[in-house]
Amino acid sequence: MNTPTASLLSRENALWDQGWYRYARRVDSPNFGPRPSGAVVDLVVIHSISLPPGQYGGPQVQALFTNTLDWDAHPYFQQIRGLRVSAHFFVRRGGELVQFVSCDERAWHAGVSRYRGREQCNDDSIGIELEGLEGLGFETAQYETLSALCAALAQRYPLAHVAGHEHIAPGRKHDPGTGFDWANLQHSLSWPAQYFPD
Repeated sequence: MNTPTASLLSRENALWDQGWYRYARRVDSPNFGPRPSGAVVDLVVIHSISLPPGQYGGPQVQALFTNTLDWDAHPYFQQIRGLRVSAHFFVRRGGELVQFVSCDERAWHAGVSRYRGREQCNDDSIGIELEGLEGLGFETAQYETLSALCAALAQRYPLAHVAGHEHIAPGRKHDPGTGFDWANLQHSLSWPAQYFPD
């Protein structure tokens, strides 16, 4: 019998496999851990990243998240040498989507953070990195991929908040910055305004 619940589960199973999104290219990062018992994944955190800063299209972000970055390949890399980080997703300038960590696991993207009255946002959030430089703009293809991804995430997790790294770690982080179009994302998702930063 095809009940509404069965249809929802069928759609979810078509999109997700143990926290891995079927429409993302999978590249496993070793930088993750279990979420705390009882964690409710209700927050999406949007970041921006490019390596070296302002350079797009290369393999360096993937290398950073998989602990294979050549620290001597560029002077900037000395500033982040030895860093062990990850995000669940990375959206390239052309809209290509890469996933590094299962959304059922805890990625290492937020650092020291606080939002919704809770500390340690890594515990109950999903981190999405956009290829870009904080304060600058992002591509239409990136917004399209981000919107589709957020909608798919909402089918699996009880999302109620979307914030930038700058909102969960104010003063310490500034991404994605003033170039990110929050109104665009809200409009494309048709989610309530209270889901988004003021």
